[in-house]
Amino acid sequence: MTLPSTIAHAVQQTQEWLKELRDNGGLASEGEAYAVLRAVLHQLRDRLTLAEAVDLGQQLPLIIRGIYYEGWRPSHAPEKIRTKQKFLDQVTMRLLPHQIPPEPAVRDVFALLAHHLDPGEIADVIDQLPAEIKELWPETARTFRARAG
Repeated sequence: MTLPSTIAHAVQQTQEWLKELRDNGGLASEGEAYAVLRAVLHQLRDRLTLAEAVDLGQQLPLIIRGIYYEGWRPSHAPEKIRTKQKFLDQVTMRLLPHQIPPEPAVRDVFALLAHHLDPGEIADVIDQLPAEIKELWPETARTFRARAG
C-alpha cells in the first residue's frame, strides 16, 4: 500500500522529531521519546490559555498535532500551575509508568519546540508562563523578543 505523500511526510517528520528527542535526551528508544513528548506537550497545552494552546497546536507537524490534542478538555484550561516543581510533578505523573527524570525531559522537549517552530510563536507561549517555568526553555527562546525588537 502506498501512502499519500502528505501522510508519508507526516510519518517521516514524526520519526525525525522522535529520533532527535531520543538522541538529545539520552533516551533508550523512540518509545520513550514518544512518552516524553506526549507528557510534556499535554502539560504545556493544559497550562496555556485556549487561544494560545490552539496557536501552538497549529504550528505542530500533522501527527504531533494529533498527539498534542489527544484527550484535550479545553473547558479545563488553563491550569493554574505557578511553580516549576508543580509543573514537573504533573509531567512525572503523565510519564508513568516510565521512570524518566522530568526536568531534563521538559527541557529537551522545549528545546525541540524552540528549534522547529516559529520563534515568535514560542515567545508567545513563553510569555504566558510563570518565571520559574519560563526558565525551562532555552535562553535563545526566552530572549527572542529582546533580540528581535
